[in-house]
Amino acid sequence: MGRMEIVYGVLVVLHLIGWAMVLGGALAGLRSATLTPGAFHGILTALVTGIVLVGLASSGVAGHEPNNVKVAVKLVVALVVTGLVVVARRRPEVVTSGYLGGVAGLTALNVAIAVLWR
Repeated sequence: MGRMEIVYGVLVVLHLIGWAMVLGGALAGLRSATLTPGAFHGILTALVTGIVLVGLASSGVAGHEPNNVKVAVKLVVALVVTGLVVVARRRPEVVTSGYLGGVAGLTALNVAIAVLWR
């Protein structure tokens, strides 16, 4: 296993941890209708590592070309989640349990797309 493959693997782990932080932050705040600060850091981690992963995969490090349609769909979902998390951070009064359910649902959708879309 080469160095770049190790870097790629570490980035995948960080990407998944970022999404887990978003999902956990949304689910943890459902009862009190608040989004935990960790969700903001998680979405930034997921977004940045996802972009870097696509760049590395496009350069051939991952051993295959990324599916650009899948990447585009995942990016759109990630940007929507990012927007929701940023709004929740800046205007906590708009956060409801339904709002957090939307964040959690879109996060689960993004993970499902990653795993199930072949």
